[in-house]
Amino acid sequence: MSKRRITQETFDAAVRENMEEFEMDPDEALREAVEQFESQGVDLSCIVKVVPAASSDDNQDEQTHEVLQALESLRIGNNTATADIKCFTEQCSLGFAQRYLAAQKGAYPVILSYCQKSVEEQDCALAGLSALAALTDGQPDLLDKEGQQFLVDVLQKYQADSSVTCVAICVVRHCCIKHEQNRQDLAKGGMLPLLTGAITRHSDCAALVKEASWALRVMTFDDDVRATFGHAHEHAKSIVLEHNGLKILIEAAKAHLSNTSALGELCATLSRLAVRNEFCQDICDLGGLKFMMTLLADSYESPELVRQVLSAIRAIAGNDDVKDAVVNAGGVDLIVIAMNRHINNPAVCEQACACLSVLALRKPNNCKVIVENGGVIAAVQAMKIHPGSVNVQKQACMLIRNLVARTRNYCQQILELGAEALICQAVQTHEDCGDIGKAALRDLGCKVELRELWTGKHGSITN
Repeated sequence: MSKRRITQETFDAAVRENMEEFEMDPDEALREAVEQFESQGVDLSCIVKVVPAASSDDNQDEQTHEVLQALESLRIGNNTATADIKCFTEQCSLGFAQRYLAAQKGAYPVILSYCQKSVEEQDCALAGLSALAALTDGQPDLLDKEGQQFLVDVLQKYQADSSVTCVAICVVRHCCIKHEQNRQDLAKGGMLPLLTGAITRHSDCAALVKEASWALRVMTFDDDVRATFGHAHEHAKSIVLEHNGLKILIEAAKAHLSNTSALGELCATLSRLAVRNEFCQDICDLGGLKFMMTLLADSYESPELVRQVLSAIRAIAGNDDVKDAVVNAGGVDLIVIAMNRHINNPAVCEQACACLSVLALRKPNNCKVIVENGGVIAAVQAMKIHPGSVNVQKQACMLIRNLVARTRNYCQQILELGAEALICQAVQTHEDCGDIGKAALRDLGCKVELRELWTGKHGSITN
């Protein structure tokens, strides 16, 4: 059931009432108002929970929050524009409630107008774009056609300026998350070559490389529930085939081997672009697999980077030839070592099991290598440590099933590790593990109850 919502004005009025009628101090009045509304089941996630500042103008009661004071000053064009835009950015950066309140009071056209007027001056352009980036974080619906064209224009104008380019790309990313129409419009407007070009042009700037790579990855998302059909696949193909995205990303990664944050984002983007069999092979041929193997061997201490590398290996190993290349390069041993090193991290365990599962699929020789290198032991241990993680349980079940689907040589060895009880527990605990868990039990030779939903006779499917 959705929670009730109130306006900022209603909340502020309750705080003032507590202060004026019940003579509470500001902090107590604020705390009491929050408790009052939450006890009534009101959603306060979009409410600025700060005591409004006093205003000398009685007509400005609804604009007493700092973010609105800065906005009003920008709207009327005071001489303090530089300080006002900085204050507005800082306030919007405090949290979603401040950004939401500003947007509700018409901030977007004011900030966009400021950006357009100040585009000729680098410092002012940077300040304006920073404010726009802060405002649009979590609010992609704000962007309109005029704003889309402005972003394309400013990226073309400031191609040589890494600072302005980086912030402008941040705005692009914010406006494309969970907004399919913005993604399509920006892609049609020429955004993709601007993003890949920014990486090439500023390959020495880790922050920009990360931001542009992130924006490219967002262009391949299919996360807008309002869109019936998305262009995620088309955008991924365009990045690879028309804009040489794979080579650009791999070369950028090689240039930032000491920056785990940038490397993680580059690996994540490569995994989103591996949407076709030939793309997976291209990544391997361009040195991407060798780079990932080196990265996995050298980055065991960073669980987040390990997770991203494993996710990328999992994606490109969808190609059967790449599967063999990973195994021949010693990938199985590295994956097992990574899982054992971070056995308490469910995200790493999930990706490691998924990696091994993909490598084992339709590859009996790879299954032998996985078993001999302790892959099953690590997967079973992960199931024991993370019984509440549906993703770990599901991927471990998938791995076990793929290992024994084509050869039963390892069934007894796996059963002796206690896999049957763990899989049964996963099936009972997690609904999503039902089908794959039962398939694993079946292929292990265990007794499993399979429901026959339809017998081929007249009648409806059983519930």
